[in-house]
Amino acid sequence: MKAVIQRVSQASVEIEKEVVGKIDTGFMILLGIHEEDKMEDVSYLVRKISKMRIFEDEAGKMNLDLAQVHGSILSISQFTLYADTKKGNRPSFITAARPEQAIPLYEAFNEGLREAGFRVETGEFGATMQVQLINDGPVTIVIDTRDKGEKVCKNG
Repeated sequence: MKAVIQRVSQASVEIEKEVVGKIDTGFMILLGIHEEDKMEDVSYLVRKISKMRIFEDEAGKMNLDLAQVHGSILSISQFTLYADTKKGNRPSFITAARPEQAIPLYEAFNEGLREAGFRVETGEFGATMQVQLINDGPVTIVIDTRDKGEKVCKNG
């Protein structure tokens, strides 16, 4: 799974000119689901995102998590995060999970965040959506569950 997490002061999603999800302070998350993703990827992301400290404290340091700022989440499913652009100019989405696999994982992800105590607004899986946001900072973090556990050596 890939999650693009943006710290926002507000965000909303519209479908056919109707607002179906709206938040103020919090995270706007774009979630891509890979064909090999499982529930353990959902659990990993929920754990990481619910504890992520990217809000500023009184000293101006990114030290506060979503719960500490009483934030909410706008969660948007986005299969295009698994675009393969290696060949040609038209992206391939062949490794993105099919709806019958992706929908239950997307719903489990949102439910996991709700169980962690957050208000979660969503778009609609597979719909054409218009997403608006004010990225606060800007702060954008990308988490790929395929990279979990890997450590990068700073000295080569």
